[in-house]
Amino acid sequence: MRGMETSFADRLSTAATAKQNRLRRSSALDPAKDPKFAERQAARHAARANKEARIAERKAAKEAEAARSVAEKAAEEARIAARIAAEEARISAKKTAEERARQIAREEQKARDKVLGDKLVAEEKARADERAAIYADRKAKRKAKKRRK
Repeated sequence: MRGMETSFADRLSTAATAKQNRLRRSSALDPAKDPKFAERQAARHAARANKEARIAERKAAKEAEAARSVAEKAAEEARIAARIAAEEARISAKKTAEERARQIAREEQKARDKVLGDKLVAEEKARADERAAIYADRKAKRKAKKRRK
């Protein structure tokens, strides 16, 4: 098997030949040389551009819907806040009016109580004066009776 042995130079030339064959085969299969390749590439680029445009439209529609939703929510919250503020103002005014009415009622009750108290004091004084008169009359009768004796 002495004839089968190859030298280093033979191996190098065999490797170079194999490399050239591979390059020739790959260049023959190169899609850039195919005339329909450019058409397919253009179709792919157009499809990709259409897809990206549809995606952008959907994204814009979603963002517009989200913005509209946020605006509606803010408007509803503003309406609710306005209703609450109006109701609180109405309640506050009502409470103020009720408090004023209660204050007036308390003042009137104090005035009635004072008049009633003054009247009771006057009646008590009148009764005390009557009792004092009765006692004085009795005392006077006793003194007169003692004097007659």
